[in-house]
Amino acid sequence: MMSDAIRAIILGIIEGVTEFLPVSSTGHMLLAERFFDLGEGEFWKSFTILIQLGAILAIVALYFFKLWRVAINMFSDPDARRFVIGVLIAFLPAVVLGLIAGKFIKGYLFNPWVVCFTLIVGGAILLWVDQLELEVREDDAMRFPLPMYLWIGVAQCLAMIPGVSRSGASIVAAMLLGADKRSAAEFSFFLAIPTMVGAFAYDFYKSHGDMTMNNLGIVAIGFVVSFITAMVVVKTFLTYVQRHGFVLFAWWRVIVGTIGLIALALGK
Repeated sequence: MMSDAIRAIILGIIEGVTEFLPVSSTGHMLLAERFFDLGEGEFWKSFTILIQLGAILAIVALYFFKLWRVAINMFSDPDARRFVIGVLIAFLPAVVLGLIAGKFIKGYLFNPWVVCFTLIVGGAILLWVDQLELEVREDDAMRFPLPMYLWIGVAQCLAMIPGVSRSGASIVAAMLLGADKRSAAEFSFFLAIPTMVGAFAYDFYKSHGDMTMNNLGIVAIGFVVSFITAMVVVKTFLTYVQRHGFVLFAWWRVIVGTIGLIALALGK
């Protein structure tokens, strides 16, 4: 029988590796829980949300000085203020959709079959976009036009369907709207901060009463592992996509989704 600490480490690695890659961390978590017996019950469902904060702090650590300059200059620098407004604009559509349809989506779409299909479809879309000869008009994630921020936020709403990928949806939208690969990826990181902090705060509020000292220790393990893993992945990811694009991640999605469908069809 797998111990809770081992489960926490495995889930922390999956979270840290997949959160900022366009492969869907939620989809991978759902498949891991289904096929590898990595946790059952309400605690483990909350656990997968709570350890996202570790991945988010990795982004804050990596971009600390850039984010700090934005924070201290927000009221005096029009560019900094405009970026903050842009992030909030991009964040808003997901908030509205979550309030309207969140329960329906979790009740009917959070299952392994949906995840596998969306992984494959998303992989095909990523392959298609990666091969397009797109005109690059924006190369700084902090200086996108405000309407562009809004459309990226609308696209991110698709990621409420497990397997779509929050980062994948925002990266594809940004590239189709004229961003280069690096700035598209970087903005997906920045947009993740309010999106995932909001999800963390909401889930912690719902589940804090069920937390025991033992549970908090398990969460701490997953948190630290996801933080360290995400730090490594994000630093590597930006350099990789600049040189090689998203083909690797597209095929990753297709292969994982196909294997998942085969396993489900065999009754695993």
